[in-house]
Amino acid sequence: MTTMEAKAITGIMCDSICHGHRVLRMRRLLLATALVFMTCTAVAQVGVGPVATPLPPPLPVPQDRAYNGTIGLHVEAVDTAHQVFSIHETIPVQQSGDSVLLYPQWETASHAPTASISDLAGLIVNIDGVRADWTRDPVDMYAFHVDVPKGARTITLDFQFLAASSAHLLRPDMIEVPWQRVLLYPAGWYVRDLPVAATLVLPRALTPFTALPFERIDDRTLRFQPVTLEQLVDAPVYAGRYTRRISLDDRDTKPVTLDMLADNANDLAMTPAEIAHMQMLVAQTLKTFGTPPYRHYDAIVTLSDVLSPGGGTEHLEEGENNLPAAYAADPSQQLNNRDLIAHEFVHAWNGRSHEQADLWSPTFNQPVGGSLLWVYEGQTEFWGRVLAARAGLRDTQQTLDKLAMDAAVVAHREGRTWKNLQDSTNDAIYMAGHRVPWRDWQRREDYYPEGVLLWLDVDSRLRELTHDTRSLDDFARRFFDSQGSGQITQTYTFADVCNTLNIIAPDDWAAFLQQHLRSHDDSDALAGLARSGWKLTYSNVPTETFRQDEEEAGANNLDYSIGLQIDKDGRVASVTWQGPAFQAGLSPGTHVVAVDGQAFSTQTLLAAVQMSATKPLRLRVSMDGNTRDVVIPYRGTLRYPHLERIAGTTDRLSLLLKAR
Repeated sequence: MTTMEAKAITGIMCDSICHGHRVLRMRRLLLATALVFMTCTAVAQVGVGPVATPLPPPLPVPQDRAYNGTIGLHVEAVDTAHQVFSIHETIPVQQSGDSVLLYPQWETASHAPTASISDLAGLIVNIDGVRADWTRDPVDMYAFHVDVPKGARTITLDFQFLAASSAHLLRPDMIEVPWQRVLLYPAGWYVRDLPVAATLVLPRALTPFTALPFERIDDRTLRFQPVTLEQLVDAPVYAGRYTRRISLDDRDTKPVTLDMLADNANDLAMTPAEIAHMQMLVAQTLKTFGTPPYRHYDAIVTLSDVLSPGGGTEHLEEGENNLPAAYAADPSQQLNNRDLIAHEFVHAWNGRSHEQADLWSPTFNQPVGGSLLWVYEGQTEFWGRVLAARAGLRDTQQTLDKLAMDAAVVAHREGRTWKNLQDSTNDAIYMAGHRVPWRDWQRREDYYPEGVLLWLDVDSRLRELTHDTRSLDDFARRFFDSQGSGQITQTYTFADVCNTLNIIAPDDWAAFLQQHLRSHDDSDALAGLARSGWKLTYSNVPTETFRQDEEEAGANNLDYSIGLQIDKDGRVASVTWQGPAFQAGLSPGTHVVAVDGQAFSTQTLLAAVQMSATKPLRLRVSMDGNTRDVVIPYRGTLRYPHLERIAGTTDRLSLLLKAR
């Protein structure tokens, strides 16, 4: 339609409003215009305009083949002032022509392309001592092309890893060396086929911990035995000024140690009772999973409030556990962190020696899938809860309180109405590094808390089918027992999971699991609680576990009443989708200025919520410079999650939590 035609139609429409006798004329013109649109077809532009530029040749496909020679890797982790790692690497030439070097992008434990190539700088390439140019691949920014002349023998690399943006990896009193961030490797091979001989220079007076065998050349330099690139990356090095090592399983064949590093020597204190709980954790895990897949295992624990506490990373022969400084000295105030070490330890079986098939990759630069993260992470999270209880790291009531928090999160995931648990297994790939302002609506990695309840349902169903003679312990022993072959990764599929469950107790396990994975109904997600003899309830008094979780998060959690979390200064951290606060127009970032006419304080808000059944909750809020008054449409009281027994049912949960 032209501009003149549009104006003509508009003019006629305006006239018709004032002059009824023109209505018929207007209708005819509109009908004619509509017929023109209906009879016209889009004009194809084949052969007209720009043509796509052909893509460059693909990068070498990784092959399972021998590599001639050993890669030499020298890392200096001494510039703590600038947080800069300096790297010198030698790579034996395999053939002349285009040689492609890769910087690892996909980090194994994150299940995502989380390593940033922007932290690599100063790359200088020499071939047999002569400076050579390199070219970054025009498609894959993590790939570098080097033209290798005939007869060349060695490619030498010098570059830096700038760690200032990477969570305090390089500090005067504590250092972490993530090998995948300080190397390049040749494309065209499986990483398990690339031999690497590494040396590492540390500041003086730091004690190193790693699963890799090494010898000291001097008081600063470690020389590691040659290993494959896969083994090297799976064993980062930690070093600290204030350290302590405790034996948790002193068997000569496969010892387990607790390696502690702290910012302050006083934080290394650990009571004999706590040590006994940690030793019990190892014993209970071995009883559950059977033959260890490791030759030895180092549970590496950093005790620091500078690092990001509460996070961990799994490896075959070591676990990274970043915990608050006070974790060992005051475990009673660490109720929400009590199963982290257990979680990473279980990953030696479920995740490293046994890995879901679509998550396994021959290199660190090929995309992976996460369809079974509800097994890989979800079941591991389940066992973390259970084994912490069996080891006495939490008592039974504390464990119930932690499970109540899991259940409450699962029960209030509004996003389940559009996004099922199976789709949530893709979250790590596309959400990593991105803010998720509406967590309960967008959902993010819910295979952790929902996985706990899924596997609780599986355990209860196994007990139900076998009259409480078989359980998920039987599944774990049969499915994950390495039988001495832990150094060779075994992959598993959905069918493998179902087949093993059917051996223990015949049932339609595929349908059972798919009901959890595909459902949009909260009752399916919570079915395991009822089957185990318990239900989710709420009271106006928080559990100690819940209170500590609020303290760690730095916000009061009112998700289950007015539908928001808010810090001590009145800043709204999150809002529950379609909850009362949402309906009142609040969003993350809103600042609550006043409560019922009084200046905001946490106590004032909690008291107002408690009285909201009889008195409307009025807030004055500010957002983007605009201040307004709102009424929260909530008539109730404070609500905090608890678990209660269902009268007349079998208490299968208590059976699950008993030590073996």
